[in-house]
Amino acid sequence: MTTTELAGPSATIDGMAAAAAGWIDVLNPATEAVIGHAPDCTAAQLDQAVAAARRAFPAWRATPLDERREALRRIAAALGENLEELKRLLTAEQGKPHADAAAEIGAAAWWIGVVADQPIPESISDAMPGQRAVTRHVPLGVVGGIVPWNFPVLLAIWKIGPALLTGNTLVLKPSPYTPLTTLRLGELLRPLLPPGVLNVISGCDALGPLMSAHPGIDKISFTGSTATGRKVMASAAVNLKRLTLELGGNDAAIVLPDADVDAIAEPLFWAAFANNGQVCVAAKRVYVHEAIYDQVAAALAAVASRMPTGDGADPASRLGPVQNRQQFERVRQLLADTRAAGHTFLTGGHEAEGPGYFVPVTLVDNPPEEARVVQEEAFGPILPLLKYRDVDEAVARANACEYGLGGSVWSSDIAAAAEVAARLETGTVWINSAQGLTPFAAFAGHKQSGLGAENGTEGLLEFTVPQTIYVPA
Repeated sequence: MTTTELAGPSATIDGMAAAAAGWIDVLNPATEAVIGHAPDCTAAQLDQAVAAARRAFPAWRATPLDERREALRRIAAALGENLEELKRLLTAEQGKPHADAAAEIGAAAWWIGVVADQPIPESISDAMPGQRAVTRHVPLGVVGGIVPWNFPVLLAIWKIGPALLTGNTLVLKPSPYTPLTTLRLGELLRPLLPPGVLNVISGCDALGPLMSAHPGIDKISFTGSTATGRKVMASAAVNLKRLTLELGGNDAAIVLPDADVDAIAEPLFWAAFANNGQVCVAAKRVYVHEAIYDQVAAALAAVASRMPTGDGADPASRLGPVQNRQQFERVRQLLADTRAAGHTFLTGGHEAEGPGYFVPVTLVDNPPEEARVVQEEAFGPILPLLKYRDVDEAVARANACEYGLGGSVWSSDIAAAAEVAARLETGTVWINSAQGLTPFAAFAGHKQSGLGAENGTEGLLEFTVPQTIYVPA
């Protein structure tokens, strides 16, 4: 390891550091330099982590709920107390600017603090004369959490919080592209949780399928692409694992003709380009009424011109690089296809000179509906702007998609926007905003965008199974 590389945090199995049998190089996407190494855990180490979680489960399930709530609050405090260290590590491996990395860590701390206070519902009903039924929600056992690279800390917390609160134990695997911050979090939490309750292991792509097929794991909570989600679902069928799958999206934004262009320009820009477009619920297609299309296009181009892209460690950067080489190549292919098809770019349209996986913010001017840049989820800083003539047409085009994760409607008439929002075939719809998720409300994908729910009471109960006890009245 060179002096420019970060010391790699270790995996956590049964509350202790696990020796590494091999290593994964972790790159800084802004420089393409190796900044650290993460353990490449073996199948045997996965077995050890699952066995540790299985041993810890009976005692953790029996731990009073108030004590489990307090454990989540300790996790929230650890995130806050170590924000500066985690922020810098997150920027180094993920690429997002320091301000965005700090916001992610802060959001994760707040999020798990909210989850700590969530009630686990219990219902009582009259079953029949002289008898009542008590339905409660009990833990499943060992949960396997598989976390993506776009929000590695926050999305890990989405799994850690509800899994542990409801009495499950957890084996957590970060993406091989962004393992360091999650592994470090595992180290920080070792003294705060009983051994085996939270195990954090890293590894190459082969480790995920081993988890989804593992007979000792009772549930998989997976966030990632639809293609991989299908594979997770197939392998999990071996022992009828419970599943939560939060998958891809090609979210449509519909701008109604009465929208205040000056007011919506910057929020609409960030709806599409926050985290460099690497957000499952980013606006990835924007349908703009023909009456204001030119104004909206010019306003978005103007916003793009004042949002510098660069190394996330540079305070001047508002946007960072694409996170990894594979995704960078996919974005480049979309750009090349768009150029070859003769579509017009309002901004961008090319990758920047290296090093680093940089792509300037790219706005595509009214490509045809069948264009790849419209039909495919870019998951990068490319956005097609599309003209429509009437609202029915816009809704039909927005819904003509295999995905159904999120969408947004932009208008000065909230009631009219709400009517349009109700017609979108997606799990979440925003009005005059986008991407604002909270731990208080369910987040679920329709169509090919997922299975189950996260957040809110619905998401909490995904980590449980109902048990009904009939009691003499």
